[in-house]
Amino acid sequence: MEPGFLNPDDEQELLRLARETLSRLFQGQDLRTLQSANPHLQISGGAFVTLHRGGMLRGCIGHLTSDLPLFETVKNMAVAAATQDPRFPPVEGEELEGLDIEISVLSPFSPLKDASEIVVGRHGLVVSRGGHRGLLLPQVAEEYGWDALTFLGHTCVKAGLPPEAWRAPGTHIEIFSAQVFGEKRTLEEEV
Repeated sequence: MEPGFLNPDDEQELLRLARETLSRLFQGQDLRTLQSANPHLQISGGAFVTLHRGGMLRGCIGHLTSDLPLFETVKNMAVAAATQDPRFPPVEGEELEGLDIEISVLSPFSPLKDASEIVVGRHGLVVSRGGHRGLLLPQVAEEYGWDALTFLGHTCVKAGLPPEAWRAPGTHIEIFSAQVFGEKRTLEEEV
């Protein structure tokens, strides 16, 4: 699935499903009844769900690939981002109103041949070596103002490797792109 595959209505439906999933989760309701008949959302693919509160990261979890329909992957990742991100305590029901949801739908991965191929803001990275693996989404490098080499170094660190590990033989690097969309509420909307 290539970025741009989803149209704005598809994006809004996924955001609505993610928010409704969290709402039902905190109300103890059955999540299986949340479905989508949208053919674009029936195709399988990897996705991440990121939760922000007050502009700060509150949870982010995803699957690189999935055999499930995209809408199911997004539902599952919304629950995981709220309850399983080891960096944060689980989200509480009263936080739901203040959460902003962002979804990243991933393209297929391809091996990186040369660091010059990386387009900051367009490509995400996966670095793996031995039992170590780290992934950073395309928007991360842009948010922090990193260049391609700094982005590679931080992805290595995310994998639990030294920053220069991307240069070492045996290190496998893949690039991907993502269609990223979210609610991004502004202060004006909240007032």
